[in-house]
Amino acid sequence: MPGNSTGQIVAIVLASLLIIALGALLSMYFGRRAKNSADWLAAPESLPLGVVVITQFATAVGGGVLIAHVGIAYAAGWSVFAYEGCVLLGFLGLTLIARWLREQRFTTVPDIISRLFGHSRPVTALAGVAALIVPFGWLATQFVAFAKLFGELTGISPTVLVLAITGGSLVFVLPGGLTSVVWTDFVFGIFKIVMSLVVAGYALHLAGGWSGVTEQVPERLWRPSGVTAVGGEQIWLWVAAIVPGTLTNQLYFQRVFATKKVSDARRGLVLSGLTILVGGLYAGCIGLAVRAMNPGLGNPEDAAGWLITRLPAVLLVVYGAFLVATIVSTTGAALQSVVANVIRDLYQNVLGRDRGDRGTVALSRVVTVLVAALAAALAILFPSALDWLVASYAYSAAALAAPVFGGYLLRRRFSLRPGAALAGMLAGVVGCAVAQILGTTVPYAVYGIAASVLALLVMLLPGLPGRAVAPVTADSDELLPATKS
Repeated sequence: MPGNSTGQIVAIVLASLLIIALGALLSMYFGRRAKNSADWLAAPESLPLGVVVITQFATAVGGGVLIAHVGIAYAAGWSVFAYEGCVLLGFLGLTLIARWLREQRFTTVPDIISRLFGHSRPVTALAGVAALIVPFGWLATQFVAFAKLFGELTGISPTVLVLAITGGSLVFVLPGGLTSVVWTDFVFGIFKIVMSLVVAGYALHLAGGWSGVTEQVPERLWRPSGVTAVGGEQIWLWVAAIVPGTLTNQLYFQRVFATKKVSDARRGLVLSGLTILVGGLYAGCIGLAVRAMNPGLGNPEDAAGWLITRLPAVLLVVYGAFLVATIVSTTGAALQSVVANVIRDLYQNVLGRDRGDRGTVALSRVVTVLVAALAAALAILFPSALDWLVASYAYSAAALAAPVFGGYLLRRRFSLRPGAALAGMLAGVVGCAVAQILGTTVPYAVYGIAASVLALLVMLLPGLPGRAVAPVTADSDELLPATKS
């Protein structure tokens, strides 16, 4: 139980409720821009460049940065920027296809595969599941991260906290789907950037300034060369695990789909990747500052929780609001992304159902509540057993990377058919599973992606380059629906 007074706890709770109420008001206001189900699911061609950049930051910087990244900095100093750099590499990789993605007016990642390889229910079903497991994993783990961090502040039961953050996530999504999520993320993202810098600066102040850090922390961690202090092997493991996960994360794709101008598609990703480095600065400063003040923490990931107990009353209250804004903005985005897959890919494209605009929005809201309830139940019942969800990154990347990027690169030289996409995705999943069972040193996602690429190429070998052409929907200026066979 934290040593905060009852008055401080009440103030923290009230500040948090104020943030959630503000989020609800913003969501309802911006949700009025959602005129139909397309706006609810994808917010097509609606986001200015500034909004794209900030909402990508708000989505990416969540509980992982608050806990795990601070732990990396505590143990390995500026090596946290090596981790953030892998995310930046992923964003830069997405720029290779960003313009094409924006021009094709997609809604979800399976739409991309359907456009490239042709419509197939098995392909759409497998791609839909592969695309939704990452945002669902984010959703559940963000709930757990919030319960742990906010529990340090208030001593409130984890169950109550998970239910509270679930409600906060719902008020972000229900009014207007992605339209309300991205605009609310924009407002909260600015707050998160400002608070990241304030808290990082105060942590350094507590440690006696930068000179206090340099006196107490090993030089190899705080020098610029400290970016490699974690070791080359660990950095390459991060590259192998994080870059593919970023390249196939539907949360990032959706913001590209929604850019107002085609010319902003690439620019938005580059600028978004640079803003992610703010999260690295936040984590790095706090990790190093806590290392200077308390070098004997048994678990590096306890560094953020330890700092919380040293904050003055006013900053503690504001920090509580910062935690809520950080977690809710990420969970709202993840929740909406899962629902988009369920409705667009599984309900409409696989089952062939269509309720019209009003019916689709109503069903989307029902599914939103059900998905949130399932994630909350997992977070409450198995708070220490959610590590398996990390595997979702590997399996999702192994299933989707080759069909999306390989299909894009080969679309003009080969006739792409659904069977090739299905073979590539299945090979990726099997390759991941085999490597995981064998306990390989290299992340098993790499083996999965390699198997997927090999299977895709084998399926395409019978077709000679230049002899067959890709389906018209892959490059045609006439943007046909991805579901059309």
